[in-house]
Amino acid sequence: MSNASRDVLVAGVGMIPFTKPSAGETYDEMGRNAILLALADAAIPFEKIEQAYAGYVFGDSCCGQRVVYGAGMTGIPVINVNNNCSTGSTALFLARQAIASGAADCVLAVGFEQMNPGAIGSAFSDRPSPFADFDKACDELVDVDLPLALRYFGGAGKEHMERYGTTINDFARIRAKASRHAAKNPLSVFRAEMTEEEVLASQMIWPGVMTRPMACPPTCGGAAAVLVSREFAKKNGFSPAVKIAAQTMVTDTPQTFEARSMLALVGADMTRRAAQTVYELAGIGPEDLGVIELHDCFAHNELITYEGLGLCAEGEASKFIADGQNTYGGKVVTNPSGGLLSKGHPLGATGLAQCYELTHQLRGTADARQVSGARHALQHNLGLGGACVVTLYEAL
Repeated sequence: MSNASRDVLVAGVGMIPFTKPSAGETYDEMGRNAILLALADAAIPFEKIEQAYAGYVFGDSCCGQRVVYGAGMTGIPVINVNNNCSTGSTALFLARQAIASGAADCVLAVGFEQMNPGAIGSAFSDRPSPFADFDKACDELVDVDLPLALRYFGGAGKEHMERYGTTINDFARIRAKASRHAAKNPLSVFRAEMTEEEVLASQMIWPGVMTRPMACPPTCGGAAAVLVSREFAKKNGFSPAVKIAAQTMVTDTPQTFEARSMLALVGADMTRRAAQTVYELAGIGPEDLGVIELHDCFAHNELITYEGLGLCAEGEASKFIADGQNTYGGKVVTNPSGGLLSKGHPLGATGLAQCYELTHQLRGTADARQVSGARHALQHNLGLGGACVVTLYEAL
C-alpha cells in the first residue's frame, strides 16, 4: 500500500456528458471520445501512450481494446479492469502504479459504461455469486424485499439512524445539496434543483428510510485521464498542475462479516482504513482538504462516508450536515460535481469522472463549481464485493 518513489502527475482529463440509459452513444463511442478529450487536454498524441487500463462492468471481454482502438492502434498493452463500482478508480490505481514503479512514463486510464434501465442484477445465474456471503449476511440483518443495492445501503442508513439518531431528513439534505451542485455542472445527467421538502415528498421506497431521489440512477458515460511521470513532463516541455500525492486500494477483511453490521457490510471499515493510509502517506489530515468527490451511490452512503473519511467524528454526521460543513462556505465542499446522485453513476466511468472534477478544481478551472483556494483534494470510490480506492491529489 506504500507509494513508490516516482512522482505521478495528472497531465490530462476528459469526460463526456453523462446520460440516461439509451439516450446517448454506445460504449465504444463514449470511451473513445473521453480518451480524445483527455489527450487534447494533455496536449499529448496517442503515440506517446505506453499502456492503457480500461474499466467497465457491463460488457464482453476486450471492450477495452474496442474503445482504445478507436483512439489509436499502436500495439500497446490494453488491460481490461472490472471491480464493480470502483472500476474506474481501479484503472487509475493501476495506471499510477505503472508510472510510480518505473514500468512506464505515460499511461492512459479510461472508464466507460453503457447501462440498462432498472436495478442492477447478476449477469450469470449458473454459478456461485461473488455476493453470496454478502447476501447471506444482509438477509440476517435486513428484513425488507427490495433490490440488492437498496437493501444494502438503505440497511446501512437505517442502522446509522438507530445508532445515532440520524433521520431521513439528513439524507434529504444531502440529496438536495447534490442537486444544487449539479445545477452548475453541464456534464451532469440531472441538473434540476430539488429542495429537501421535494426529496422527502418523492416516491417512498423504504418507509422512513429512503425516497427514490436518494438512490443514484443507472447512467451511461465515459471519462479518462492521462498520467505521466515528472521526468516525462520535463522531457516533453510541460508542467502539469496536479500530482497524485497518495493513493491506496483496500478490500474486505473478516470484520466485514464478523461485525454483523450493515455499515461494515457496505464498506465503512474499508473507507476508514483506506483514508487513514492515504493521510499517513501524504502527511496530512482531513482538516487539510478543500474539496472531496466521494461515493454517494445513495445519500445514505455519503453520510456514512463523512465519518469514514474523518470529516467528522463517528455519530456526528447529522450535525456536520446541519451546520452546512459539506458545501460551499463550510469546512469541505463535498461532491461539487453533483456526485453520483445527480451527475450520474456509469459504473466504469465514475472513478475517472471524480478524477476529472478534482483535477479541474485544483487547476482552478472548474468554472461555476470552483472551490476557492483548494490545495488538496480527496477522491473516494467504493465497490461492493469489494474494493475501496482513496486518492489524494495535490496542486503544484
